[in-house]
Amino acid sequence: QVQLVESGGGLVQAGGSLRLSCVTSGRTLSSYAMGWFRQAPGKEREFVATISRSGRKTDYADSAKGRFTISRDNAKNTLFLQMNSLKPEDTAAYYCAASSYLVAGGQEGNYDYWGQGTQVTVSS
Repeated sequence: QVQLVESGGGLVQAGGSLRLSCVTSGRTLSSYAMGWFRQAPGKEREFVATISRSGRKTDYADSAKGRFTISRDNAKNTLFLQMNSLKPEDTAAYYCAASSYLVAGGQEGNYDYWGQGTQVTVSS
């Protein structure tokens, strides 16, 4: 089993940047494909980005392409999400998730473990 703790959220103006982190404990990060999801108030949780166990394969939601970058440091058991050119519509609680698959994709059902989330608020 693995525990996930996100950090790095906060309040930022539109056009700004934030870097989210997700530290894992328990089993090592390298045992899992990882993903970032987000949930805005009144909306369903949605996929943002995913990265394979090796880190060689990544995929993004259309809303994140060109602005967000997912990466991982398996030696430090840490997952990252670099978010640039933030927009008010990026405001949401952001969750990291771990999957036993080699490549997990964007489906929530492929993920076994979830963090508690970190809030990102983008002001206009």
